[in-house]
Amino acid sequence: MTVLVIGYGNPGRGDDGVGPALAERIAALGLPGVAVDCDYQLTVDHAAPIAGAGHVVFADAAVDLGAQFVFAPLSGEAPQTLGSHTVTPQAAMRLAGDLFGHRPAAHVLAIGGRDFGEVAEGLSDPAKANLDAAVAFLAGWLRDAGN
Repeated sequence: MTVLVIGYGNPGRGDDGVGPALAERIAALGLPGVAVDCDYQLTVDHAAPIAGAGHVVFADAAVDLGAQFVFAPLSGEAPQTLGSHTVTPQAAMRLAGDLFGHRPAAHVLAIGGRDFGEVAEGLSDPAKANLDAAVAFLAGWLRDAGN
């Protein structure tokens, strides 16, 4: 089973870049059966690789999370309309099913951040600590998923 990890967010907006940072670190581990994608945002183009996966993990930054990270099964309904900035994990999954006939199991990995919005490269110290914890957790989960 291939697990697709999609880390998304804007590294030029401070802690919003924690999703891509996670994707880069997971890719560097070279885990068998794990594919990694990194982007600024989810788009309709993600539907094809999602449909080709056995499981998908959507990794993104979160404001006021109250924890270092939260890993949970994807839930909720897909929006009825799509726009260039409104492709949610739910919408991407729905597109994968509608266009390619396969909707894999999916989880969302929300990683806590503090500094968003300002044009700034790099993560805050709290986001770095949260990223470290999320990478350690996800690496273990991915290793277990491969067994």
